[in-house]
Amino acid sequence: MIAGMTAKVTLSFSDDTIADARLLAERSGVSLSAWIDQAARERSLREIFTAHADAIRRAGLDDEEAALADEREIAMVDAEIYGAERRATR
Repeated sequence: MIAGMTAKVTLSFSDDTIADARLLAERSGVSLSAWIDQAARERSLREIFTAHADAIRRAGLDDEEAALADEREIAMVDAEIYGAERRATR
């Protein structure tokens, strides 16, 4: 089990989705569980970031300073999702 993984759940996927996920996990050199965990984490962080960016726009704070803060936040989200090495190659 990968460090930090504490919950076991039963999930259902379409045949195509699970076949793609297995292939991509293998290509990435990680278990299917680790790959799905990373995919779910990526999705949740993207939704959190999008909600934050929407709140900034609604508040009228979308100026140069806010844009720079958004860039820093994008970098932080990318680092969380992809790790430092992948972010550097993006």
